[in-house]
Amino acid sequence: MPKAAAGVAPLSFVTRTLNLLSSVRFGVTLLVLLVVACMIGMLIMQQNVEGFDKYYAQLTPSQKLLYGSLGFFDIYHAWYFNLLLLILSLNIVLASIDRFPKAWTYISRRKLDASAKWLTGQEQHATLRLPGESASAVADNVAGAFRAVGLKPTVTEKNGRTFVFGERGAWNRLGAYAVHVALLTIFTGGFLTAQFGRNGNMRLTPGQTSSEMSEVAFNLDQPSEMPMALPFEVTCTDIQQKLIERDGPITANNTLDWLTRIKIKDPEYGETEALVHMNRPFDYRGYRFFQASFIAIGMARNVKLHLTPQSGEGVQEVTIPRDGSTMLPDGTKIRFAGFYPDFKFGNGGRPAPAESADYSNPAALLEVTPAGGGQSITAYAFARELPSGIPVGEAKAGYKFRLIDFERAPYAHVLSIQNDPGATIVYVGFALLALTLSAVFFFSHQRVWAAIEGQGKKYDVVIGGNTNRNKLGFEDRFRRITKALGAEPHEAKS
Repeated sequence: MPKAAAGVAPLSFVTRTLNLLSSVRFGVTLLVLLVVACMIGMLIMQQNVEGFDKYYAQLTPSQKLLYGSLGFFDIYHAWYFNLLLLILSLNIVLASIDRFPKAWTYISRRKLDASAKWLTGQEQHATLRLPGESASAVADNVAGAFRAVGLKPTVTEKNGRTFVFGERGAWNRLGAYAVHVALLTIFTGGFLTAQFGRNGNMRLTPGQTSSEMSEVAFNLDQPSEMPMALPFEVTCTDIQQKLIERDGPITANNTLDWLTRIKIKDPEYGETEALVHMNRPFDYRGYRFFQASFIAIGMARNVKLHLTPQSGEGVQEVTIPRDGSTMLPDGTKIRFAGFYPDFKFGNGGRPAPAESADYSNPAALLEVTPAGGGQSITAYAFARELPSGIPVGEAKAGYKFRLIDFERAPYAHVLSIQNDPGATIVYVGFALLALTLSAVFFFSHQRVWAAIEGQGKKYDVVIGGNTNRNKLGFEDRFRRITKALGAEPHEAKS
């Protein structure tokens, strides 16, 4: 290790640590490590993703041991991932504090004058001889040329010499710090999501009310469900399936959209009705409701029945919604109590309804309350004609029932409920990042000086300038300045 120079005290541990933490090179290293960790999280299935148990079972014992001990199965919650975020955030803050004063001087203390020697050393420079009645008149001419190309001019005098300074985009020097703010905003939102975000499922059938969702917790390949209370109640009022083939099965590949109508009862905000589509979630108080899946057991959203009195006269047609009821003119009440997509008869001719996604032999289960009251009677309405003499097809409460149409729907819908406290912050951060990066890279801080010296009718004008980026654009602007002054340069450098 090289010895410290004589008379120079070695830096303290705190100073060296702060220098390291504010180092741009150190920050880039941390950013690369963070990207590598994110890549690991994409390449190795995380334990909160559906199907992880099957993925885990296919790994070799050594992979399970290595990945598990390094926390690769839940890397976004690993201690080192959060530590990387924390140190990188600290690096951004310290680097900004360390370098901001210098950047601020470009705005607070502008360099309004410059020597001819310094100007001729700039990336763009030219020496011109301009006619004029006085130095101030020449300065006005130069200022007009600056103004014509979009530079804001300032005329000053110092030590008997006149200077014209023009610039544009000085705020661009602060663009990097706006990018830092955007990155810190994204990190903050991501941390809030990782630490306090919640995601669970709620299975709903029409008429069902629930005030909790089930969050799946994983202990490697052993998933378990944990109930989580919600600050409101959700009541399902209706579920609907839009099928590609109206008479096809209730399956995902035959579905265009599924809709869940819910009513949210909130002690603080009252009742809110909502409709959740497959591709149109619903947001409420920081909670977002998605369509996650459905229970592919055939049901009916409503049934249309033919009711034939035992007398054979006055056939009626009624439509009853799921779990709904209707009252006939004679006072008979019929309730839609259930539906079977594939109704079969078991031993002894007894009903043996089966659950299925195919509607092979659909039948509606009805509860019929005779006119004038009395005990309810169970009845079935089939879509196909039953042979005579079968008890299940006999008249009930004075009517024979026939199922003539129905709207197909699944047994239940599963809503995914997500509470993401950092989502809005992340969106704001990414929007800010896009704007600031565009401002930083598509704009530049361009400065031009003109030193005017001479007397009588001729004045020597040395013009020079620089830019922090977009050198080709600045070269074109500088060329237009010399052209606008109407004089050929004595010396120019591209």
